[in-house]
Amino acid sequence: MSIEVGSKLQGKVTGITHFGAFVELPGGKTGLVHISEVADNYVKDINEFLKVGDEVEVKVVNVEDNGKIGLSIRKAKERPNGADGSTRPQRSSRPPRSGGSQGRGSRGGQRGNSRPSLSFEDKMNRFLKDSEERLSVLKRNTESKRGGRGARRG
Repeated sequence: MSIEVGSKLQGKVTGITHFGAFVELPGGKTGLVHISEVADNYVKDINEFLKVGDEVEVKVVNVEDNGKIGLSIRKAKERPNGADGSTRPQRSSRPPRSGGSQGRGSRGGQRGNSRPSLSFEDKMNRFLKDSEERLSVLKRNTESKRGGRGARRG
């Protein structure tokens, strides 16, 4: 059976790594579902979504010359109109420009208008990333003031 880009197939999860899951396809070939293609929302730990032996429906995203097969679970799911897919067209549409200046001010306004159109998940992902970065910097600074390992001796 030839594996073609765009086809949907049933497969079995044969291995899980921190960056994705390997899925055995019909015909004995194996493809990789990258962690970003497992679910529509942010996946921190792939083990919360998949385990070895799970039967999954995947969509073939790409087939490279060297035989590597890229797969997606989230693209294989059928989305009814009005479900998750409804937020995507809103992102590409921009509010009409005001009749004001066409100079620097209008460019800054565009950037400002693109921000509120982020979905809740995008906002949460950005918040989590920023929060983790700030926390790691805080921990690094605190450890250096303590003299490295552990608490003060005294």
